[in-house]
Amino acid sequence: MAVHIFSRLALAALAMAAAPAFAGDIDELPVTATFVVSTGFWEEAGGEPSGKAEAKSATGTDSTAAGTATRRGYYKLVAIRQPDRTAKVYLQQIALDETGPQVVESVELEEFTAIKPYVTDIRPEDSTGISRQPGLFATVYLKTDPAATEPESWTVLIDEFGEIKIEKATN
Repeated sequence: MAVHIFSRLALAALAMAAAPAFAGDIDELPVTATFVVSTGFWEEAGGEPSGKAEAKSATGTDSTAAGTATRRGYYKLVAIRQPDRTAKVYLQQIALDETGPQVVESVELEEFTAIKPYVTDIRPEDSTGISRQPGLFATVYLKTDPAATEPESWTVLIDEFGEIKIEKATN
């Protein structure tokens, strides 16, 4: 019993010591962000989306045969709660470079805004963290009536060319 209590105290002290290192980043996340999912990947060779992997350099930036840099990164879907309890859903394209992740673009997904959803969950197609092909596939679970028993599921798909398609799932 004493070892168990000591372990809890040691873990709590360790967590408190580590907290200042992470506090800045987590404090920047708005309290209205109810769901954040990072999933899928993208890459661009010379500004054009590409589904083919290139030769990787030591810096993490790739080079094609023509010598142009290849940028790559991943996507994030974010649900932000509004004052009326509905949510807006945003898609972010995140680039990975030597200095860390950088937001390339953030767009509001108007298809969701138009139906004023109560988002109940967002899930990636695969929770292993490994995408085998470029793009994104995620499911947004939502209700258009907060009293509804079951949520509807909507898919967000981005193909290897960067085209976005949002539709109600047909299961």
